[in-house]
Amino acid sequence: MKAAILDINGKEKSKIDLPKYFSAKIREDIIQKVLEIKKKQQPYSPSPVAGKQHAAKGKVVHRRHVWRSGYGRGASRVPRKIFSRRGNRFNWEAAEVPQARGGMRTHPPKVISMINFQKTNKKELKKALISALSATANSTKVSEKYERLKDKKLENFPFIVESKFISLKIKELISSLKKILGKNLFELSQKKKSIRKGKGKSRGRKYKTSSGLLIVVGNKEKLKTKQFDVVNVKKLGISDLARGGLGRLTLYTENAIKDLEEKFEGGDSK
Repeated sequence: MKAAILDINGKEKSKIDLPKYFSAKIREDIIQKVLEIKKKQQPYSPSPVAGKQHAAKGKVVHRRHVWRSGYGRGASRVPRKIFSRRGNRFNWEAAEVPQARGGMRTHPPKVISMINFQKTNKKELKKALISALSATANSTKVSEKYERLKDKKLENFPFIVESKFISLKIKELISSLKKILGKNLFELSQKKKSIRKGKGKSRGRKYKTSSGLLIVVGNKEKLKTKQFDVVNVKKLGISDLARGGLGRLTLYTENAIKDLEEKFEGGDSK
């Protein structure tokens, strides 16, 4: 499989043989499994001693001839906090239990339920990453991901640009991207923030953000911009390539392709 290396004006500069992993079989099942394992949730729960910071006694018994008995007083058998007493008569109030004022919560969220203990092996992780890379070079997967690209002819996947692209200033970089990607793809490449429809607005998720373009740079390359997601080959993961679904719009630098080939030891896709 051959691919064109584009210059900063979007014109073909030369051609290279793509590593094998760009034409590897796409295993969606393994990718979904790995993404599920990588999910994280911030654990939260009430304080372990919430509702227990008092001198409440145990459940009140209702037997006769027993000290601190609730016999014949019409009081429920719940732990009670003693405010004052005179002989065997008590001025006490219910405490600790959920229905009491200042008591603990009923069935509170538990930290243990929010910790992801799932694991995967190294071979599956490698196969998932290779499948995600292969999907970025597959025009069918890209058009399936983006609704606007359906029934449109897509070419030049994956996008590989000369390393001079990294040294451009932001204005020049954006104008260069317009030439490389074209009008339709450039609109998709930009991150867009919109207000969510429905009640989710009042539930801590007011805004929705599109993933936009991913720029993969080489190990020794640096690019600082907030307009697009930039990832180094060393830190490249499945959550970057498959964010929002397989076939994310991705642009690779010339050096990034060389570093990826070294990373996978020649791109063996078996």
